[in-house]
Amino acid sequence: MATTGVVAALAAALCWAVSSSLWRRLSTSLSAAQLNLVKNLLAVGIQLPVLLLGGWLVSPLALVLLVASGVLGIALGDSLYFAALRRLGTRRTLTLEAGGPALSLLGGALFLAEWPRWPQGLGVALICLSVALVARQQPPPGTAGVVPLPQGGQPLGLLLALAALVCGSAGALLSRAALRDSALPPLQSATLRLAAAAIVMLPLLWRLPPPGVRPRPLRRRWPLVLLATLLGTSAGIVLQQTALQHLPAGLAVALLATAPVLALPLAGLEGDRPGLGGLMAAVLALAGVSLVVGLGWRG
Repeated sequence: MATTGVVAALAAALCWAVSSSLWRRLSTSLSAAQLNLVKNLLAVGIQLPVLLLGGWLVSPLALVLLVASGVLGIALGDSLYFAALRRLGTRRTLTLEAGGPALSLLGGALFLAEWPRWPQGLGVALICLSVALVARQQPPPGTAGVVPLPQGGQPLGLLLALAALVCGSAGALLSRAALRDSALPPLQSATLRLAAAAIVMLPLLWRLPPPGVRPRPLRRRWPLVLLATLLGTSAGIVLQQTALQHLPAGLAVALLATAPVLALPLAGLEGDRPGLGGLMAAVLALAGVSLVVGLGWRG
């Protein structure tokens, strides 16, 4: 197990837990896809100097895989994730995302020959059980200081979160396939993925509301948008790429799935109390991830 990959994955999980809470606190008239486009364009702008640097050591196949990973995992996956986040809240959406190791484990074994040992199967089962516990919980009726959750939105939110999970896992597998035999630095690979996602979403730019009709106040929102983008999009994706370059896909995604546990202290800020079921789900998810991480892999 590469220490660099483990530290990067856990740091990315922390960035995503905090940024997800920040996005939930953002009141906006933008759709989930439009909000995704805005943060992707902002992140590409921040990382634009990387695109101007030389020394790009990437094969055509790796380039295609990274572009496909960005389109599927960021453009589509993040749009679905934002839509789920608005309906389920931070903790539930992130905990549903903990099912990612199951898909990544299966995909890594089938397509990348990264075969797990049997304890990893037990770990994945515990993670899936934690997902089932969270799915049975009802969202809070209202919150203070954040955007209220829509009434009756839980079933649709669950479907959106599961679709985001599939897209995110597929994007991670594509990135792993591109990076494990490549010397491309994680910062450059992350920028490639973000640029690909932003390009395919550019048609949404003309559907953004004009500045004069956007809800106010604007000045209070941009610091929040900038901070959430820096943490979740720029830092989070660079750290994710670092983990995928040093670790098997299933292992990296399992570590990234610790975000729900790290998000538990933030639940109170949304007026959301995890309760016994939420705590049990977090413990089960943590135990499952520990089994996946603590025991070796073949391949």
